[in-house]
Amino acid sequence: MNTNQPWLPPGKNCGLCGEDTCKSFLRAVNATQKSYDDCPFYRNSEGCCTESESKCSYGPVDVLGNDYDFILKPLPGEISARKIVLPFRGDMVDKLEIKAGDIVVGRPMGAGCPIPHVLQVIKADPVTGLLYTWVVGPKYSRDRDVKDVVAYHMVGFEGIAGHIRKEPTLGYRHTFLPGFCMMNLNHTGLVNMVLQKEEGPHIRIENILILASKE
Repeated sequence: MNTNQPWLPPGKNCGLCGEDTCKSFLRAVNATQKSYDDCPFYRNSEGCCTESESKCSYGPVDVLGNDYDFILKPLPGEISARKIVLPFRGDMVDKLEIKAGDIVVGRPMGAGCPIPHVLQVIKADPVTGLLYTWVVGPKYSRDRDVKDVVAYHMVGFEGIAGHIRKEPTLGYRHTFLPGFCMMNLNHTGLVNMVLQKEEGPHIRIENILILASKE
């Protein structure tokens, strides 16, 4: 991408680019130590996030032909729906010094997923050991320092419900398809937050399991 195009980071000072502030990030870009692509909020000339799910298309059913209530999509300007995970050993956050911006890899054991996921950390809670993350995909683990937690509990997701067939309802267990799921398999979870936003229902869903069949 052309790093000379006029663009400014959002001023969140989130640190996910590896810099403390957006201003220091811009200084690093100007010094050719960073590129705009290092900012997860960077948008290309088409207005799409560089690693978002905006180019994805979805069929009416999952890979096994099962219906879903909705597809869980990213919050505005984000890479993927947020994924909340808990390493099997909660002290791994301290032991590996996991912090915002780190790339973490591990498999969501217990929920039924056979595939290790590559995650970018939004927030690491040293008290609970919870990691709030985006799913960023395997290419992020290449030529980068990766912290391997091996296995984790899949606690929940947070994002925007789209392609809605059944409206997300507080306290209801829904069948949904995470927009980033490489296997294109339905999941189920209990909705425990619904906020009506312009983009659609902003929901949090926990107690996650993969739904392999209708039986």
